[in-house]
Amino acid sequence: MTSLSPLPLPKLPPTGGIIGSGGGGGGGPLSESQSRIAALSSALATMNSSTKSACRTCDGLSRRSRHLDSLTSPASETSALLAQTSSNLTSTSSVLKDAREKFDTVGDCEPAVERLFWGAREACREVAVHAERQGRGGVLPPSMKRLIDDKGDRGESSIMGRRTSIKKSTTLENANAAANSALSSPLTEQELYAGADAMEIVRDAHAYFSKRLEWKSSEDTMGDLERVHHVGVDAMGLLVTGHLTGAGAAVRRKVDGAATVDKSKKGKKSAAAAKVASSAAERAEETAAKTRDRLQEALQNRDLMKSIGEYEEYLPLSTRVVRELRAIFECLGGMPSTGFLLSSMKTLPPPEPSLPPGGKVLRTEKVGSGHYTNFTTKPLKTGYPQLDSYGEARRSVAYASVDGYCRQLRNARKKLLPNSGVSAAAHAQNVDSAGRDAVRCIEHTMVVVSGEKSVYRCVIAPSSSTQIGLTSEHGEEGNRSTAEPQYQRALVASYSYVVSAAVDRLLDLIEYTFMREAGCANNLGSSTGEAGTGAGGAGGNSTPNGMDIRSAASAAAAGLRVVDGVRMLGPSLSKLCELSNLPGGSGGPPSGDPTIASALCISLHRSTVKNCSKTLENLARSIQLDPLDGPKHRPIDARVATVSSDVVHAIRVISPFVSAYKSVSKRRALPWDQNIGENAGEMDIFVRFLIKQLLISLGGKAQKYKNDEGPDCQAKSHLFMMNNTFYLLELLAPNGEYVGSASEGENYRINAPWFKQKLTKNFESEKAKYLVYWEVLNRSLTDVDDRELNYQSNKDVLSLESGRLLKTRFSGFIEDFERVYIVHRNFTVIDPKLREMLQNDIRRVFMSRYKAFFDKYSRIQFSKKNMENYLKYPPQKLDSLIGQLFAMQ
Repeated sequence: MTSLSPLPLPKLPPTGGIIGSGGGGGGGPLSESQSRIAALSSALATMNSSTKSACRTCDGLSRRSRHLDSLTSPASETSALLAQTSSNLTSTSSVLKDAREKFDTVGDCEPAVERLFWGAREACREVAVHAERQGRGGVLPPSMKRLIDDKGDRGESSIMGRRTSIKKSTTLENANAAANSALSSPLTEQELYAGADAMEIVRDAHAYFSKRLEWKSSEDTMGDLERVHHVGVDAMGLLVTGHLTGAGAAVRRKVDGAATVDKSKKGKKSAAAAKVASSAAERAEETAAKTRDRLQEALQNRDLMKSIGEYEEYLPLSTRVVRELRAIFECLGGMPSTGFLLSSMKTLPPPEPSLPPGGKVLRTEKVGSGHYTNFTTKPLKTGYPQLDSYGEARRSVAYASVDGYCRQLRNARKKLLPNSGVSAAAHAQNVDSAGRDAVRCIEHTMVVVSGEKSVYRCVIAPSSSTQIGLTSEHGEEGNRSTAEPQYQRALVASYSYVVSAAVDRLLDLIEYTFMREAGCANNLGSSTGEAGTGAGGAGGNSTPNGMDIRSAASAAAAGLRVVDGVRMLGPSLSKLCELSNLPGGSGGPPSGDPTIASALCISLHRSTVKNCSKTLENLARSIQLDPLDGPKHRPIDARVATVSSDVVHAIRVISPFVSAYKSVSKRRALPWDQNIGENAGEMDIFVRFLIKQLLISLGGKAQKYKNDEGPDCQAKSHLFMMNNTFYLLELLAPNGEYVGSASEGENYRINAPWFKQKLTKNFESEKAKYLVYWEVLNRSLTDVDDRELNYQSNKDVLSLESGRLLKTRFSGFIEDFERVYIVHRNFTVIDPKLREMLQNDIRRVFMSRYKAFFDKYSRIQFSKKNMENYLKYPPQKLDSLIGQLFAMQ
């Protein structure tokens, strides 16, 4: 504070210096103005004095103020420090309180978690024992099978280490007593929720201590928390396994579903139930055409799953079980399994089992073992224990559902087979039934996969949409980018693991049908355009490899039937195996890699097409390898050969599968059609190839006739070709009823012009060669010159020389006719139309000449005693004898 100085006063002139107006400079009295000036000067002097005094006082106050400030500043700082100290004490008290609560988390939460573990374990064991008693032990996953072997042993040794951090006052005996008490009553829903809440508290405590690693007790406490959480995760995994396994298959018979309709409700519902029951019974005898029509109609319906199969999907879970499972999945969330599930989120390895490089699944198991590849038998490791438990449980159920249905159909087929040797007809019927059952299994697998999708949609999908991208309550958002792809990949892998078991069983069944039932294991070699030179050995009923033409035809028809089913239902099955239309599974795996289920669907189509092409090649090869000798393959009476009827049967049984054949030819280069894709040929090319192989085989058999000894060998060869070509024309060439029609099955006709032209030309050529053998009869039917006919004296009987001319002609004709007739009467023409045609053609060869010859010379007496011997074949009798030719022996 600065000191104040007095204001300067103006200087006034001396009083004597002022000269009055009235007098000289004497000392007279002052004037009024001077008096005022003097008073003013005096006042100013007083003010100056007062100002100086005030300034001195202010300076003193300033000095005292500075002194006071120097005394009060330390006190203010001390007061601030005291306030900060008070705040620190309050915060420390709160931290100590929170720390004490977190340190007590293990003791507070472990009883609820232990109760959850023992209750879940006992519930899971009860499900396993019940399934074993019912004979459904094969449905149980390995984790549940181990519980059956425990027989009440509560695993004290394995759990003992988990109890080491219970409150110091709690002994091991008390813990065992608590476990025994927990096992005496079933686990309640509230106890599950309590255990889930306890695990949430444990996770929060673990996150709390993970930020305070500098504390000496943090590491030990975190270890105890991880142990308790591990017990809870094991308990929830057991509960998920028990619930999802005990629920059973997610399908049921449509008849059962229809039976649940109230009997009082009539009308449309009753009619629909009766229709479903009758249709399920008709599936066992359904033809390929009806199956194709039914599937085409089903594909046009908006609800495909209600139109196919004998079963329907349904949710096998009760309301309480659904609530408990959802609570478990919401509790565990998207936290990956790294050790004890409480470590910080890190990038997990891809789920296992994973596809090999290239994404192609090949067969690793034996055909008929029930598995196609070992990928579906490996344990599921997604990094998320709840998903692993779900996958293991539902995989076993889905596999058992498909496997049981396949075994049921196979046992039904076995009952229809005779106890003694299986005939060719029974074998063909069995192969056809196997193909039909394979298509039924495709439909059933689709229903099973759809049911498993319903289970996923009900249990996992609601919680998965909220768990993707989870972050810790005490963490930052930085983990979100890695958690979402990891959990989504695990979701897709777990669902694929479940449905791939069903597709894997179906794939093994279809390959078993091809390999065992359809005979694809019998490699007949590649078909070529040349006849097999090794097929002309000893006769038999089948090819050297044991498959005759009818068996090969039944196998080809069954293979095409399976291809038809895969072609029509395969895309829908593949779509059902995807998660793109479900919450928590949009877009499939983040990496875009195929799943095991989708790869198996591709292998299903590829394997079916490959094996079906083998059945088609075996059919063509079986015709080529048909034996050239033997009474069955080369009839002694030159009738229609078995190979012709077998080929006609083969063409008719494969004719309905035009679309299926196109599906095979587009993807496989066949010996008779090397083009693939859109340039691949239609069914007509394959039929033409079969006819070509048939004609080559018939030509080889005809040549075998010519090599035989006997007078009839040549004629038999030609008649054999006539019989077979006419048979083919009658059964396969277009006629007035089927020209231009797309006929199939028993009414199938080859409308292409090449067939009728080729076969007709072949038939006419062979007929002309055959009739040559009857032309020999005309050589004796020559007229005798009238000038050479000399009569005896009585003019009624020819002379001896003239009579000999006619005797020679009649006897020559009789000799030739009897020789030819004896040879040809042993031939057989089964077709009455062809028989009548040949008889008329034979008559046209010589009958007109013989009738004229006989009418002309029979009136002349050219023999005295033996006239009846020369005239024993009048035209009427000869015509009758010709009418008896080629009759069935």
